Amino acid sequence: MNSQSRRDFIKKTGVLTAAAWMFDHMVFAKSNPTILFVSGWQDVNIGDIAHTPGLIALLKKRLPKSRLILWKKSKSELAEGMLKKHYPDLEIIHGQVNKEKEPQSDEVKKAFAEADFFLHGSGPSVVAADYLDSWQSQTKKPFGIFGVTIQDISPDLKRIIQNASFIFTRETASIQKLKEAGLEGKHIAFAPDATFAMDIQDKPKAAQFIKDNQLVDRKFICVIPRLRRTPYYKIRPNNAGWSDERIKEVDELNDKWKELDHAKLREAMTAWVRKTKGKIVVCPEMTYQVDIMDELLINKLPDDVKPHIVKHAYWLPDEAASLYARAHAVLSFECHSPIIAAANGTPCFYLRQPEDTIKGQMYYDLGLADWTFEIEQTTAKQITDRLLGITDHYEAALKQVAMANAKVKVRYDATFTIMNDKLNA
Repeated sequence: MNSQSRRDFIKKTGVLTAAAWMFDHMVFAKSNPTILFVSGWQDVNIGDIAHTPGLIALLKKRLPKSRLILWKKSKSELAEGMLKKHYPDLEIIHGQVNKEKEPQSDEVKKAFAEADFFLHGSGPSVVAADYLDSWQSQTKKPFGIFGVTIQDISPDLKRIIQNASFIFTRETASIQKLKEAGLEGKHIAFAPDATFAMDIQDKPKAAQFIKDNQLVDRKFICVIPRLRRTPYYKIRPNNAGWSDERIKEVDELNDKWKELDHAKLREAMTAWVRKTKGKIVVCPEMTYQVDIMDELLINKLPDDVKPHIVKHAYWLPDEAASLYARAHAVLSFECHSPIIAAANGTPCFYLRQPEDTIKGQMYYDLGLADWTFEIEQTTAKQITDRLLGITDHYEAALKQVAMANAKVKVRYDATFTIMNDKLNA
């Protein structure tokens, strides 16, 4: 959809706000501001990795003359190698803050001195609240929060974020949580997860995978499993500080639901293969999911379906984006693979487990209720019928993706207008 068509569509659907007319050219009063932003929460999850290039893409498009400094929360050669590949001029710094709110590295202290504004990037919560606290204490310069879920607001978190120039949450449910905590105003608004703005791909890797596995564009689907609670004790060293009691509790919850959840997805996979004769790529959003693919999705499939199954190892979001862009659809128990798919124009189903926080409200906010399945209230037949329905009416499904992306852009336009107003005040 080109720029004019998108504007025509938005006007016809009645979702264009006056703010959204300030399209793509909003800048700071200062012509070349330095923006320090924190992102990069962990590298065992392509969704957490994808927040960062998504926010970079937004800032580079909206503030093209700005100097960007990424204060990366976690160190990762894997994720940082990808970022440097696509953004060779990006400055990346590291360093923690102590209990006295003091930065513990010279490069962070230097960035504090040079930056005009501090931005907390998209994520599952205000992950770097201590970084915001340090920035306020040390610099007295403005800061904002972009595209986060805020579900639990402690008195300390409220103290830290109440001075923000703006707070943009990635779904409307967080805005209600802020209101309940006594935080409201025009500076609080809905800005979808920055992953929607990620525009990087690794086309050579995806092309090789497609060739090696004899996939045909738009004739294969991708599916992603997920346990109810992520078993971080298996991922991180020393059991990630988990007690034996917590490990037992999480394992029992996962064991209770894993077959009930994934049987519904297997039924849809089976019906799709039998109808289309297409292939299915079983792929991970998190590292641990590579180890559960066979148990939960592949081994229990009928014998006539198994030859149509392809597995993918853990990967990075740029390669995932390239493969999802060529898929027929993406069906995922994880939240971010559907976002990456939608951002690349591919129909996507989010099979939402109740433990997966209020972030799922984002799909309803963007008009994707038909493709959002609350798994405990959903039957296998409902998922299957919807999948076969988009297969029968694929052009309509592609238009539905375009409508969701148009709504995302409208929200980004509106929030960048607020951001610009605050920064020019």
